Amino acid sequence: MPPREDFEIGGERIAPGTRRTVDLPVSTLSDHTPIHMSVHVIHGKRPGPTLFVSAGIHGDEVIGVEIVRRLLRADNLASLRGTLLVIPIVNAFGFHNRSRYLPDRRDLNRSFPGSTGGSLASRMAHLFLTEVVARCEFGIDLHSAAIHRTNLPQIRISPDTPSILKRAKLFGAPVILTSPLRDGSLRAAARELGVDVLLFEAGEGLRFDEMSVRAGVAGILRVMNDIGSLPRKGISKAKAASILCSSSRWVRAPAGGLLRTFKEDGEVVSEGDVLAAVCDPFGDEELELVADFEGIIVGRAVMPVVNEGDAVYHIAKVASPAAAETAIEDLTAQLEADPLFDEDEII
Repeated sequence: MPPREDFEIGGERIAPGTRRTVDLPVSTLSDHTPIHMSVHVIHGKRPGPTLFVSAGIHGDEVIGVEIVRRLLRADNLASLRGTLLVIPIVNAFGFHNRSRYLPDRRDLNRSFPGSTGGSLASRMAHLFLTEVVARCEFGIDLHSAAIHRTNLPQIRISPDTPSILKRAKLFGAPVILTSPLRDGSLRAAARELGVDVLLFEAGEGLRFDEMSVRAGVAGILRVMNDIGSLPRKGISKAKAASILCSSSRWVRAPAGGLLRTFKEDGEVVSEGDVLAAVCDPFGDEELELVADFEGIIVGRAVMPVVNEGDAVYHIAKVASPAAAETAIEDLTAQLEADPLFDEDEII
């Protein structure tokens, strides 16, 4: 078998069996500080698929950065077939400013496919799409809830992609939620290029969450095994099937005030269950938030102050509440039993 060719990106060549971080120039700040999109390339000795794992498209979603940091330290990668492109921070501007957005308040994940002559967001989207996504056969994009909210670990897929459902199930997140592709999103632009992308949502903006990090790392390794990038050795199977949810809805605050929550993410609720209460600061009035259908809480607000109409609980419908409760318990127990990827790490 002839040796593999070098992998070329950003004008650099990475030889088979080596790994390197390549800095793709993005822009220059007003004080002349250069900004890059850094891509860590692991080019395996043996042929196989090319996969990307990205985080930080929204700059305040730091949990994905921790997931890929642990992924890059995983011993399994020594056996990599093909090529892995890891981008810990796509949106460096937002990351430095602890903001979801770019300096002009544009959302990078609504700016794809982008162009070379558009806004800063459009240019970054074009760079990421052409230099990274277009070189791959598959991708995993890591996200969290926005600031002051948290998400139960979940995979998002579009409803018309049965081929990707298999890998969503293998990932092993507690919930798989079908959601339509949005114009301007990475998933939609990648689909136009024939690249399927799994979107992993977990945790809270600007915060780490140990169980969400573990779920992300374990799920990525499982998917890499399925596409032929890694052997099975050392990669655990999920002990319970993910809960497939085809629809979801937010329960919103009936008034402004102080929020007291009674239910956590991952809990299964029934119609009529009291989720939270909103009280005025004087204690004169208290209004309850009540579940109006049966489902599982996949996201919630963590800020104890709300305005009328604020989204408080995100509930996904489930076919079997009892099965959902069992699956959540089994998957949580498995994650708690897994060893830390860094033995000295405590979050």
